[in-house]
Amino acid sequence: MDVLLIHLLNSLLYASVLFLIAGGLSLIYGVMRIVNLAHGNLYAFGAYVTAWAIGTVAAGASVPVLLVLLPAGALAAAILGAILEPTLLRPFYKRAEEYQLLCTFGLLMILEDLLRFIWGPYPLSASTLFESFGSLPVGESIYPTYNFLVIGVGAVAALFLWAFIYRTRFGVVLRATSQNMRMASALGVNVNRVYVQAFTLGCFMAGLGGAIIVPSQSAVLGMGVDALVLAFIVVVIGGLGSLEGALVGALIVGFVREAGITWFAEIELAVLYLIAALVLLVRPAGLFGRP
Repeated sequence: MDVLLIHLLNSLLYASVLFLIAGGLSLIYGVMRIVNLAHGNLYAFGAYVTAWAIGTVAAGASVPVLLVLLPAGALAAAILGAILEPTLLRPFYKRAEEYQLLCTFGLLMILEDLLRFIWGPYPLSASTLFESFGSLPVGESIYPTYNFLVIGVGAVAALFLWAFIYRTRFGVVLRATSQNMRMASALGVNVNRVYVQAFTLGCFMAGLGGAIIVPSQSAVLGMGVDALVLAFIVVVIGGLGSLEGALVGALIVGFVREAGITWFAEIELAVLYLIAALVLLVRPAGLFGRP
């Protein structure tokens, strides 16, 4: 029973981080109709900035101070997104989708080299915060206390996004812009500002995913591409552009990935691809996506 509970907590841990990445990816696509291939490296950028910030003041710093520095990566990713959208992406809105894909793929490569240039090729760790939380007993086993914080952040983020999009005036504007941009613009909505805000929020979510996971695992080059692959599996299952789909897809991938790592590690990723392929065959738009 204790082992099953540990596996359940690990699944929720994976799902929390995946939801933040995939949710941001779906939000950007749902509003702007852009598949942002650089999204994974915004996650990596958030991880590196948080690891650097915590590592800089780790010696002698208290836990509250380290917790204050934890969202640094998310804020940095949001600022970067607010700069990139009007300067790099906006000229490609009226062009064919392949131009947008090439642009964001080029941005993916640039960000990867930027991370290498700033922080070098070696892993960057923020394990001081992880270790300071200690462990809690779960039956006869022990489980890292910090992982509960990650699960809690994922749950709060899901609740906040739902309330923000479906219970606020800006959420109404956001949904109106995503459904009919021209009509929203004709009714007086500043579409360019909505695009900047949506892209910034999506980047913030990706950066937050990297920021909260880096204390338990080091920031390394290539982590953004790995995260992007899993995020695409999540949005394929849940439906690109759907936050509900991102949440359900993240839970499915989290549970399947934990089961795969535990019982059939050799084909763990293949099983995830198989699930995505089956969903595409039965429902091409995803479980919650619209055709």
